[in-house]
Amino acid sequence: MNYKLTAVIALMIIYLYEMLIRWLDWRSVKNPIPANVKDVYDQETYQKWRNYHGENSRFGIISGTAGTAAVLLLLISDAYAHFAGLFPDTPFMQMAGVLVLSSLTDIIGLPFAWYKTMVIEEKYGFNKTTPKTFWLDQLKSFLIGLALIIGVGSLLMWAHQRLGDWMIVVFAGIMTLVALFISFLYPVFSKVFNKFTPLEDGELKARLTAMLEKHGYHVRAIQVMDASRRSTKSNAYFTGFGKMKTIVLYDTLLAAMTPDEIMAVFAHEMGHGLHKDTLRNQALSFVQMLIVGALSWLTLRTPDIFPWFGFSKVNYGFALLLIMNVEFALISPLFGLIGNTLSRRAEYRADAQAAQEGYAEHLITGLKKLARENYADLAPDPLMVKLNYSHPTLSQRIDAIRRVRK
Repeated sequence: MNYKLTAVIALMIIYLYEMLIRWLDWRSVKNPIPANVKDVYDQETYQKWRNYHGENSRFGIISGTAGTAAVLLLLISDAYAHFAGLFPDTPFMQMAGVLVLSSLTDIIGLPFAWYKTMVIEEKYGFNKTTPKTFWLDQLKSFLIGLALIIGVGSLLMWAHQRLGDWMIVVFAGIMTLVALFISFLYPVFSKVFNKFTPLEDGELKARLTAMLEKHGYHVRAIQVMDASRRSTKSNAYFTGFGKMKTIVLYDTLLAAMTPDEIMAVFAHEMGHGLHKDTLRNQALSFVQMLIVGALSWLTLRTPDIFPWFGFSKVNYGFALLLIMNVEFALISPLFGLIGNTLSRRAEYRADAQAAQEGYAEHLITGLKKLARENYADLAPDPLMVKLNYSHPTLSQRIDAIRRVRK
């Protein structure tokens, strides 16, 4: 079996699927806007949105094509094996060599990232990132990403060498724990890129704390993140396992929303916790990791794969790239379809919680502000929503909120 040709065909199928998504996204600029969200943009802003959305879609097609072409070139030329040959001939160093090259190929994407941030986002008034901040962010992301991928590669190597066929369940379990650990450390990683300051005492802080404590949550802290250093776009979230939560507000959100609208947004977030949506997501992630474990087992039990790419023996780093970027990527749209369907249902439930807390209209006005600030697509293609949207459209959410309110 020609494994190199099989990998190339798989990558082309993945690329064509991604282009389908981007084409559906680009085509949506011509869709009529539903009546219940026509007030989000005025005519001038809507035309600006169409230009922004169209430019982003076209740029995504170009950057996605360049990225796929680079990966195909590396595969076909056996570049991973040649680069690994520069490292000492030990399993760990050979693995690290492949993963270092994989991380270095991100440099190909730097001009695209620069253009996206410093040209397109700047052109439409979203960018607040300075060149110094941009390059520091890229360096930090590279170092963190390299450390994580070498850690996962080391875990794969250990599981295969020590556990053999048992690696499927053990590797899946450990990967799930790693994902949870990263989620737990997300606030720490965030501090590498942003500054956080406590929300000043006052009515908003007291109301947020009281609402969460009413439902059994304990608020560790309420922090304001300096998102305005990079963008004008708004967001908010809370972190923490179990009932202990830290609330994070973008400073752009505080500037754009009223206290009632912020309360509505967090009533929605609280709804996710009350309905155990995070736990459901973790269960689905474990199933995905089981499949990754099975793919790992099959790949490493087939040593004939590696000579097709220039290796004389099994390389754990290259195995990890094949598993994640080819094998699992080929079937991930199916998980995306299932996961996004469940996620959209969860969003409806969380919206309903906010409505039951008495914030229905405030949630609607808050969501409209978020859509306006973030230049959301108000009329995406229905197929695009099914395939790629973790949230219902704004129009669908407003209809559902108003049904709950009645």
